[in-house]
Amino acid sequence: MALYLRARRSTREIAMTVFARRSLLLLLIVPLLSTGLITSSLANDSRTGWERLAAPRTFAIMRHAIAPGTGDPEEFRIGDCSTQRNLDGTGRAQARRIGDAVRAAGVEVDRILSSQWCRCLETAELLGLGATEELASLNSFFADRSTEAEQTEGLRAFLGALPDDERVILVTHQVNITALTGVYPASGEVILFRIEADGEVTVLERIRTQT
Repeated sequence: MALYLRARRSTREIAMTVFARRSLLLLLIVPLLSTGLITSSLANDSRTGWERLAAPRTFAIMRHAIAPGTGDPEEFRIGDCSTQRNLDGTGRAQARRIGDAVRAAGVEVDRILSSQWCRCLETAELLGLGATEELASLNSFFADRSTEAEQTEGLRAFLGALPDDERVILVTHQVNITALTGVYPASGEVILFRIEADGEVTVLERIRTQT
C-alpha cells in the first residue's frame, strides 16, 4: 500500500512539474509573439514573399484590384473602358499599396504584363513599377470557357521561354489564375509560383493586400 501511495505521489509530482514547465514556457513565448521576436508560421510576411521573386523561374501573378460586380456588361468591348467593369476608389488605392509593398521589399521588376481588360491595365499602371505590356493570353475567359485550355497552355509556354532571371508580374483575372495555379484568389491577391523544368506550376506563397 505504501509503495502504491508513493507511486501515485511520484506520478502526481511529475505531472505537476511538467505542467509548471509548460506554463513557464507559455509565459516566455507569449510576450515574444506580441513583440514580433517570434513569428507564427501562419503569419504572412509580404516582404519575404516578394523577395521570392528574385529566385530563378519564379513569377508573380495577381488578380486585378477591387472592381465591384461580376463579369462584364453585354456590350463589353476591349479598348473601351466605358463598356467594362472597372476599379473603384478602393481598388485604385489597393493597387497603389501593392506597388508600395514591392518597392519596400527592394524588388526590381523587369516586366509588367497585363490582360487587355481595363481593370487589369489600370491595376498594372497603378502599381507604378514600370511600363505595362498587354498579353492576350491573360485575357479573361469567364464568359467563354472554350478558350481556357489554349490560353492557359499558351501562358505556361510563354513563361517557360523567358530568361531564368527575368522578374515578371502578371495582372489578370480569377479564372485565369485558378486555371494556372489551382488557387482561387481574392481581388488584389498575388500568387508567387515557380515554373518547373517539366512545365508544372508550383505555388510558393500567397500575398493578400488589406482593403
